[in-house]
Amino acid sequence: MQRLANKRIIVGITGGIAAYKSAELVRRLQDHGADVRVVMTAAAQSFITPLTLQALSGKPVHLDLLDTEAEAAMGHIELARWGDAIVIAPASADFIARFAHGHGNDLLTTLCLAARCPIAVAPAMNQAMWASPANLENIETLRSRKIPLFGPAAGSQACGDVGLGRMLEAEEIAQCTADLFENNILTGKRVVITAGPTREAIDPVRFISNHSSGKMGYSLAEAARDAGAAVTLISGPVNLDCPDRVDRVSVSSAQEMLDAALNVLPADIFIATAAVADYRPDKQANQKMKKKGDGGPLTLTLIENPDIVATVAKQEPKPYVVGFAAETQSVLEYARGKIERKNLDMIVANDVSQAGIGFNSDENAVTAIWPDQEQVLERASKQQIASQLVELIAQKLAAEG
Repeated sequence: MQRLANKRIIVGITGGIAAYKSAELVRRLQDHGADVRVVMTAAAQSFITPLTLQALSGKPVHLDLLDTEAEAAMGHIELARWGDAIVIAPASADFIARFAHGHGNDLLTTLCLAARCPIAVAPAMNQAMWASPANLENIETLRSRKIPLFGPAAGSQACGDVGLGRMLEAEEIAQCTADLFENNILTGKRVVITAGPTREAIDPVRFISNHSSGKMGYSLAEAARDAGAAVTLISGPVNLDCPDRVDRVSVSSAQEMLDAALNVLPADIFIATAAVADYRPDKQANQKMKKKGDGGPLTLTLIENPDIVATVAKQEPKPYVVGFAAETQSVLEYARGKIERKNLDMIVANDVSQAGIGFNSDENAVTAIWPDQEQVLERASKQQIASQLVELIAQKLAAEG
């Protein structure tokens, strides 16, 4: 759901028992990188408190159309301009009727009248109310205006009835919201991404590896997929689920990763986020090595692993090759050296010595570097960083024709 990164979402909450799901929706939207503001009707406040939504969103909840303080800080027109999308969840039968007929008698309906962004409704009501001719006529009015409807679902209802009318679950609504934002900047492109660590075996139970979690590469795979690309993810050993609609090739060693990369070429874009071990033991013991028991040292002879990204950059036709440089000192200097030495089109540098970013963390802060320029991406979630990087790559690829 990278399409939600940096998006401004207004969540409108109307009166209904399903309002308790709205709290989870706010959290899920934020988890996927969205900035969320909440608007509640008077009826909604009977089911869930504004304080709850304020605590979850981290922002004051908008309640009244004629609130002097609110109008001074961010009036209803400014709020309507602020949003990239408005999602009404739950949308009661009363709200749907007022929305369909163009009412503007409270803050939420006024926002909908003033908004120029997409507006979606997630209905929630008793199955008999949903099936009533008046409600179905209002629903058809919304459909005729191309208003997206998220649900409803069928199932047990709070009143004890069973049927159509349940509000979708929070994660489903979050996905539907992401789908509002078309992002086809990589449509038709083939993208190959390496991710995670490699493991270089010493014996059948021991290996040389590193702390890479694979989160950055997996986030990039999602972002590229959401941008319309066909994505192959070549992954070292990680504890992450493969993103939907992404082809994963699981590998262990650096040589396996190189073989897999060459096997899936040609590609339009190759992004090397994997933390590949620079060295491997020259020999792998067939059996578990035992301690000598004399307190003496164990000597391993290490040899260099192949340079995966440099090897790919030599292939014909050459993809647009993006490398990653995880450094602890002289970060930009070392990264720039790799661009020329490895024939890269772009490199992404990050200082993994900084607390809270890099290996195993959920956040990152990087500098995107090209031979003639660089751009700093400030600290954000890896999902947000991934979305920004994919946009930059697509722009550069398009500029090169």
